[in-house]
Amino acid sequence: MTGTREPYLPALQDWMRDHVPGFRGTLHVQAFEGGQSNPTFRLSALSGEYVLRRRPLGNLLPSAHAVDREYRVQRALEETAVPVARVHGYCADVAVIGSAFYVMDYVPGRIFFDPRLPDVTPDQRAAMFAAMNDVIAHLHGIDWRAVGLEGFGRPGGFLARQIGRWTSQYRASEMQPIEAMDRLIEWLPAHLPAADEVSLVHGDYRMDNLIFHLTEPRVVAVLDWELATIGDPLADFGYHVGAWRITPELFRGLAGSDLRALGIPTEAEYVAAYCHKTGRGVIADWEYYLVFGMFRLAAILQGIRKRAADGTAASQQAIDIGNRAPRVAEAAWAAAQGIQLRADR
Repeated sequence: MTGTREPYLPALQDWMRDHVPGFRGTLHVQAFEGGQSNPTFRLSALSGEYVLRRRPLGNLLPSAHAVDREYRVQRALEETAVPVARVHGYCADVAVIGSAFYVMDYVPGRIFFDPRLPDVTPDQRAAMFAAMNDVIAHLHGIDWRAVGLEGFGRPGGFLARQIGRWTSQYRASEMQPIEAMDRLIEWLPAHLPAADEVSLVHGDYRMDNLIFHLTEPRVVAVLDWELATIGDPLADFGYHVGAWRITPELFRGLAGSDLRALGIPTEAEYVAAYCHKTGRGVIADWEYYLVFGMFRLAAILQGIRKRAADGTAASQQAIDIGNRAPRVAEAAWAAAQGIQLRADR
């Protein structure tokens, strides 16, 4: 819609009248800043505020930007303990605004891109991290068949498929060789954990994909469900906890921060809280899941880098963010070498 908003506005307004209960008034559209994947817009009308998520225009990687999956999983979770925005409808007809999209309620609240939460008190930080932990524990406990997500993913063999998928996505986005990625692509499938758990997973669970209440330390909506599927909850959780291994300068991380002074739990404390809530003991192969999560993040950043080069990225900051892919890959490879050294002793 950016750049061609006006020609599409009448068709979108007609669609809203047909699919959003109670919709009335003249539609106004404003792009949200900061997203790197599916362009997101705030819609305003006399009847209220809404959010539209669409697929980007241009040549896209296979299976990427699946707004239909986002819509389906959010609709399935509406009556569960996992907070999501209420969705109104999905449109596959590209004639309406130029690509597939869906519309959901606008949820007021706070989004934090710096997990150190510089503008809140230590007590509030502790409570917000506990709330974030609660939500992912609830998510991994959802009976995904009971909420209508049968067929949403293939149970079993998740990690092996994911390594293959992100390897393919990385290769499709590769602009110049990243030695650490080449080494990880060889190492990860050769050291797969024996366990193969299954649950509903978010796929990109980070603090900046959560909306917190305007004044209270609780999560009121989880955003960006594009990568959600049925898979290994420990891979999902390992990707999330990767923030403790990455510096703030590299990509929205916590490494090197004075966590005690900030009121933020250590990695070990955060993992222990999750294990208690999900009824599990010590996580075998925990370090492997962290390596896989960082590898996956590097592949995602490389995709942003490529979209920025192709002119299809959703944010002006995409070039800078995408250029961090090699350093994230190097951090992942260093962690993998640490696992190998301990195994060889």
